[in-house]
Amino acid sequence: MSDSTAHGGTSEPVTILLVEDDEVIRKTVAMALERYGYRVNVAADGLTALELFRERRHDLLLLDVMLPELDGIGLCRKIRETSLAPILMMSARGDALDVVAGLEAGADDYVVKPVEMSVLVARIRSLLRRATFAPAPTPASAAVPSADAGLTPSAEPATDGASAPVDLLVFGDLAIDTGGLAVFRAGEQVALAPTELRLLLEFAAHPGIVLDRQTLLRNVWDYGWDGDSRVVDLCVQRLRKKIGADRVETVRGFGYKLRR
Repeated sequence: MSDSTAHGGTSEPVTILLVEDDEVIRKTVAMALERYGYRVNVAADGLTALELFRERRHDLLLLDVMLPELDGIGLCRKIRETSLAPILMMSARGDALDVVAGLEAGADDYVVKPVEMSVLVARIRSLLRRATFAPAPTPASAAVPSADAGLTPSAEPATDGASAPVDLLVFGDLAIDTGGLAVFRAGEQVALAPTELRLLLEFAAHPGIVLDRQTLLRNVWDYGWDGDSRVVDLCVQRLRKKIGADRVETVRGFGYKLRR
């Protein structure tokens, strides 16, 4: 089945930037992805990939860790300076340090090489589904919700008689517009990557309830199998840096919960 119109509901094919220095792997993966209906642009080194990414629209990036000129970790960091596009890292088998470094640099997920094509496509589809949760920028003239509006986490009417939007949740200085997919902290909009936003929405749907890592992997990362819990831990770390270190609490031995 073709995935060519799977992203954003548009008629344009999903465009993937594949960055891999091994020519055989690069050509093999590119041809396989094209058979699934994706449009694929390729680069053999990090600097070429960065230039290509800045010149053209790409819906997803598939990055090898070990690249000449600019490695995959550095490339991921550069891209994250300006873009929330989904990033899937490829790591050599058993190289845990590369996996952790990639996730810390802002990658959304990773696969271990060699990887079966069906698994790779499943991860790509999952990332593209998550990408539809990307928050839209708020116009400068728009009212910015804040805790001062008198809202509660259940979005009940404010005490001054003004009604709060039913899709607005407030936890302290953190406000989540679940309809507009926008997040604000102390009145300022917070830019979250799609996976970070889905993770926050999952926590917000169960405030005060401990969610274990396997539950989060299933509900946020769409894993139909046991995934690596490091992706959860590192995404929580990135989320804390953006919404406040004390907003997501670690319950040692069990998981995480969002403070009410």
